[in-house]
Amino acid sequence: MSKIIRYGAAFCALSAVLLLSVVSRVSALSVTVSDVECLYEYVFYEGDTVSGNFVVEDYHWNSDPPGVDFTVTSPGGSVVHDLKGSSGDKFEFKATKLGMYKFCFHNTHSTPETVSFNIHTGHIPTEHDLAKDEHLDPVNVKIAELREALESVTLEQRYLRARDARHRHTNESTRRRVIYYTVAEYLLLAAVSGLQVFYIRRLFSKSVAYGRV
Repeated sequence: MSKIIRYGAAFCALSAVLLLSVVSRVSALSVTVSDVECLYEYVFYEGDTVSGNFVVEDYHWNSDPPGVDFTVTSPGGSVVHDLKGSSGDKFEFKATKLGMYKFCFHNTHSTPETVSFNIHTGHIPTEHDLAKDEHLDPVNVKIAELREALESVTLEQRYLRARDARHRHTNESTRRRVIYYTVAEYLLLAAVSGLQVFYIRRLFSKSVAYGRV
């Protein structure tokens, strides 16, 4: 029984460490893009998986439609990922070389857009790493794989939360627009009805005056 308790405590401690590492290794930013904004992430190992997502948070129903251009550039200057006019998407690619990767947002509209951006660089030791480092063992590799899986879940949750917030904002904006259009329609109808009543009364008053003459 004591062994089971010890194993359970060890598993809980390991889970806590993994969760804390997930929180610390996933980068989340919110950036306002008026023209061009670039963010940078350094990749330490060739072949690492760089993944992330972004969502345009603002929705301006009375101005240009939302959407930004998104470009990822490698340390060598080549474009590894490119999107045009997107309001949100996920991305993932293998780093062809170590170094600084550049993530740029380009807003082609006149209204500034706020972008929620999440990024993570995942590294899982390979057989080559195991051969070079005697302190690595298959257990550590499995732990790294589990950590990467948890970080992928964290990225997906943040992406879904951002999209859900954007959809709520869109629905609220649409609801307000319908209310404004309905009120304007009723006011216009009332104005037209008032003008009709005024015109008919004036017409009848003229008819009565002609009859008296």
